[in-house]
Amino acid sequence: MNDGDTADDIMDATYRALCTHGYADLTMQDIADESDKSKAALHYHYDSKHDLLCAFLEYLYEGFVDRIEDPEGETPHARLLSLIDSVLDKPDDGSEEFGTAILEIRAHAPYEPGFRERLTKFDEYLIDELEAILEDGIDDGTFKSDLDAEETARFIVTVLTGAATERITTGRPVECTRRMLTEYVETHLLDGQQGVTA
Repeated sequence: MNDGDTADDIMDATYRALCTHGYADLTMQDIADESDKSKAALHYHYDSKHDLLCAFLEYLYEGFVDRIEDPEGETPHARLLSLIDSVLDKPDDGSEEFGTAILEIRAHAPYEPGFRERLTKFDEYLIDELEAILEDGIDDGTFKSDLDAEETARFIVTVLTGAATERITTGRPVECTRRMLTEYVETHLLDGQQGVTA
């Protein structure tokens, strides 16, 4: 087994252990129990549970980038709505418990710089992608010329993050957020001379 296979095995085991135990009660032994590695072998690769979870967040980030990059659509309007859909249509991670565990990790981010740094990468990547689409739309006349692309991108990410949190904590579906963001794009971002179809 090469190092890549070892890393993937550990990441898969971490996912399963988080689903079973959550963040607060998770131990290195729990992760070892979900893999073919011993606890000592895990410590050979990662000094602590914190280090392993930081690596796990990096692993999730790579998957996130793969999933949302290059949104479909021939126009900035279509690509913007496609990107929003890609985030809202987050694939089922296999269990509500996993979503809860990730929310727990996010809740510890203010006190754990390693978590905070990696979670911030998710938001900043999404902001950059949204901002690029908005700037393209401003340049070609799709979106209003006086639109602040960065502030608008940050606002959309805030809404998307809130929708994801609400889905995990209350089980509320994201369809209302999808409708409201679509309406926001069409009533506040599109140039008045443009149609509302993507």
